Amino acid sequence: MSSISSTTREKLKKISTATIATCLFKKGLRNQAIQNVFPVNSGKGTMVGEAFTLRYIPAREDLNPISVFQDPKHPQRVAVETCPEGAVLVIDSRKDARAASAGSILITRLMVRGAAGIVTDGGFRDSEEIGQLPFPAYHQRPSAPTNLTLHQALDINVPIACGDVAVYPGDIIVGDADGVMVIPKEIVEDVVLECESMTMYEDWVLEKVRKGESIIGLYPLTNPVLKEEYSKMSK
Repeated sequence: MSSISSTTREKLKKISTATIATCLFKKGLRNQAIQNVFPVNSGKGTMVGEAFTLRYIPAREDLNPISVFQDPKHPQRVAVETCPEGAVLVIDSRKDARAASAGSILITRLMVRGAAGIVTDGGFRDSEEIGQLPFPAYHQRPSAPTNLTLHQALDINVPIACGDVAVYPGDIIVGDADGVMVIPKEIVEDVVLECESMTMYEDWVLEKVRKGESIIGLYPLTNPVLKEEYSKMSK
């Protein structure tokens, strides 16, 4: 069962990762932006879902021959086949994009199963094909054709590191054109409420700036006259 309601999910789709980052910073969480990941396919909308995780470790040749993929319990395959509907598969690839975390076939399978997206701090093979899918996907850069030479899939749905951020199963993942944020699931409702208020204020500020208003006293809002104006407008 999803830990976030459909209403919360839809609200998060209307909030930018920049706004979420500021909100979390104000709450003392300064390291929630997954570093060095970029959308493979921009313009696919905002990605929102609970984190379902996969962890890679450095491959060891005697334990990671090509035959490992014949095992129906192979962690990478199992992760793709068990990632819940509406969740985001988040992959710890040790920030190493030299070997692929996944390719177009596995990512297509995730999409068909109803996942909300996929993020790796490594890379994907078949990036051109993935870029054509109507499915949010984030990686560091395109990878070499195989994931055998450097990575060995080990754990599913455990706490991981992805792009220097701690990701726990069930954390809320939000991704847009600017990047990917990790929201602790325990505070997601508070974050949504605060971000909606921040978005309303920033929309008002932008409209003022478009009309020629100076940012001094407006952003941040310290001018008493503008404060009163915004207070009346936002009621």
